[in-house]
Amino acid sequence: MTRTIDVTSPDTSITAATGTDPVGTYAVVTSVVTVALNGAQVEAQISEPVGAQGLRPGLVFVHGAGTGRFERAFAAQAEALASAGIVTMVPNKRLDTYSTRDRDYAAMANDYLRSVDLLRGLPGVDADRVGVYGESEGAWIVPVMAADNPSVAFTVLVAAPVVPPRQQAAFAVDSYLRATGVPVEVLRAIPRFVGMEFPGGGFAYGDFDVEPFQQRMRQPALVVYGTGDAAMPTVQGALQVIDDLGTADNPDWTVRYYAGADHGIKVDHVLVPEFARDLSAWIQALPAVAHAAPRVAGAEPYQRFVAAPVERPRWYAEGDLLVALLVVVPLSILVGPVLWLVRRVRGNREHALADGVRLPLATMVTAGLLSFLGLVAYLLVVANLAQNYRTNVLVVQGGWLAVRLLALTSVVAGVVLVYRTLDGRRAGTTSAARSVAGRWTLGGAVLGSAVLLLLLSYWGVFPDLHW
Repeated sequence: MTRTIDVTSPDTSITAATGTDPVGTYAVVTSVVTVALNGAQVEAQISEPVGAQGLRPGLVFVHGAGTGRFERAFAAQAEALASAGIVTMVPNKRLDTYSTRDRDYAAMANDYLRSVDLLRGLPGVDADRVGVYGESEGAWIVPVMAADNPSVAFTVLVAAPVVPPRQQAAFAVDSYLRATGVPVEVLRAIPRFVGMEFPGGGFAYGDFDVEPFQQRMRQPALVVYGTGDAAMPTVQGALQVIDDLGTADNPDWTVRYYAGADHGIKVDHVLVPEFARDLSAWIQALPAVAHAAPRVAGAEPYQRFVAAPVERPRWYAEGDLLVALLVVVPLSILVGPVLWLVRRVRGNREHALADGVRLPLATMVTAGLLSFLGLVAYLLVVANLAQNYRTNVLVVQGGWLAVRLLALTSVVAGVVLVYRTLDGRRAGTTSAARSVAGRWTLGGAVLGSAVLLLLLSYWGVFPDLHW
């Protein structure tokens, strides 16, 4: 990452905001309303300040990927803002059109705009001062809502990914795993996994580009990150939003960084009080503070790597083919045991394979299987460590070494198998396979092991062998 953002003040306060009500000024009353969508309906919680005079600004919250119901999302933010005189609305996420495999951000934006329309029409709400707050995935949806739309008065982008979901996912996984200390070969495999087409299709939203929508946002925008958020490109994201607003000839942006705050601008699971203070002041003081100094304030952010486009893997590494290969492997390897069992049942106790090839063949198959299963287990354990911001040198480095040693053992056993087979042929003695069953057993085991070793090679298990 070569570009930097100039933080001009450590104080995140919206210093130009005057005459605003601080957090805690009003008691808060909540109610639940129903929002009619196209073909569905959702409930939403309204939080209102008790006794606030005049028409009040409003804010609609847009969920990220990890939340969906108002009971569990944005409770602290909605309460704090309402206590400062802002009417807030947290609608439930529509889930009948939302899944891990398929989601449509444009359709979601249209659904959330129904909530904006409802809030704008409530008594006591200033229809010209209702904005939207998007966190994480919600920050892909908010620009779609706001583009060329004067009914959205302002936008708040919290932990905005800015880059397409596929790029953000690769960036986040890379960031987490680097902190865990995984070998560089594991890091190289991340773009290959994230960039491939997953089995069965879907995931088209992974390539959603929010920039064209940000380039049509003409409302004031508050961009917020926590410096403890390793999943987001905290410098690149803010710079991109500023650039995109510039394309729209929109100078009304403000950026804030909160020291040590996580993805939801929390520290130790508690909303940062300064964030609630600044957000409420900024909303109330608009439009006067839309581009007031300091434009960029707070803690100094750090981003080492760029969230860059992810290259598509080669044809043989696409999801459907990988699944097919993973089906071929066990079927091929099981040929031998099944034939052995059939021969035993029929009373044939002669060995189908020559004495010199049985041990290397069994070693090749067993070591290859253990290496592949070990790789899967290793990635699951490392992912758990990364998710919990922990590291363990014995597991991270030792586990990777064990996976590699097993893979190399399989290769060595395969080489021994080839030499013994060729030696037997040259000597004119009994061939490696003594029967049709032996030939099927040998062929299936070699095919399955070869596919396994190719997969292990592709995912970086073998040193200094890059595809």
